[in-house]
Amino acid sequence: MKRRSLLKWGGAGLSVAAAAPPSVRAQSMPAVKWRLASSFPKSSDTIYGGAEMIARRVARATEGAFQIRVFASGEIVPGLQVLDAVQNGTVACGHTASYYYVGKDPTFAFDTALPFGLNTRQQNAWMYHGGGLELMRELFSEYNVIQFPAGNTGAQMGGWFRKEIKSLDDLNGLKFRIGGWGGEVFARLGVVPQQIAGGDVYAALEKGTIDAAEWIGPYDDEKLGFHKVAKYYYYPGWWEGGPQLSAYVNLDQWHRLPPSYQSIFETACAEANSSMVAKYDAENPEALKRLVAGGALLRPFPREVLDAAYRAAFRLYDETAAGNLRFKKIYAAWRRFRADDYLWFRVAENPFDNFVYAKSAKQH
Repeated sequence: MKRRSLLKWGGAGLSVAAAAPPSVRAQSMPAVKWRLASSFPKSSDTIYGGAEMIARRVARATEGAFQIRVFASGEIVPGLQVLDAVQNGTVACGHTASYYYVGKDPTFAFDTALPFGLNTRQQNAWMYHGGGLELMRELFSEYNVIQFPAGNTGAQMGGWFRKEIKSLDDLNGLKFRIGGWGGEVFARLGVVPQQIAGGDVYAALEKGTIDAAEWIGPYDDEKLGFHKVAKYYYYPGWWEGGPQLSAYVNLDQWHRLPPSYQSIFETACAEANSSMVAKYDAENPEALKRLVAGGALLRPFPREVLDAAYRAAFRLYDETAAGNLRFKKIYAAWRRFRADDYLWFRVAENPFDNFVYAKSAKQH
């Protein structure tokens, strides 16, 4: 009899809990409303969509108590001013690529990508388990910001060119839209780099203000229409082997969040980090086929260009480390990690990839 009573009571308790409306829990959760400034246009739905995914997950996990409203590049601040907006509290958070801010300190590049650096998996390994996150947060704290990995595009394409690049000489004087340190390396090869926010790139290429432009890869490049104004499509984007996007949060706003909200936000960023590259890997193949069918001419960068760029990149890193203690500290740790991870990938990952890709090519 007692057992039946206990079961009945337990069952009643469970049914009451299950029947309790979500609003009962939500009422105990403080209301928080943030604005998020993105560096990206809405037309680039995957890279811009990373911030929207974060906002959706945060809202659902808090039953609407924590709301983040996402604004595209230019709606609150220009795309290349997101760091400033988060730092000074114009917005609570942002979604951007840290290498846009190498003009403030070249050390920011490590949070996104360095030419001839890490691929996507290696970047994640360095950030989450190789000490990269801790090192970068030391830098960001000086700007009143905490950052979270929140997206990755995978290895990018090398961009759209009006003319064919057959040698190093063809780069001399070329006006090329390129962000981050890739532009600095190209400058050493005679290129005139232009840092232009994503929403403005097509117009600059169409008007002839620039001679070439890189953005991301086939899925986004097709949407922005670059193939309509430049037909040579180069690969690989050696300056972005695994470029990470980050969510920036104003430190004052971060410290005001309840710990549960902090955990929810961090988890949402991690989901965006993995989901973004998965979507690009799924969408890029068909987009590339469409671009080629539409007249895009795929071209690899000449080996002469790659070799010269590689030499220029590591000279640049050594020179920068000699004059920037922050950069020197992180560069030393990053380079050790890169050497070890490259060793592992050479043993298993790369031989596997090369073999199956070669077999697949023959089958088709």
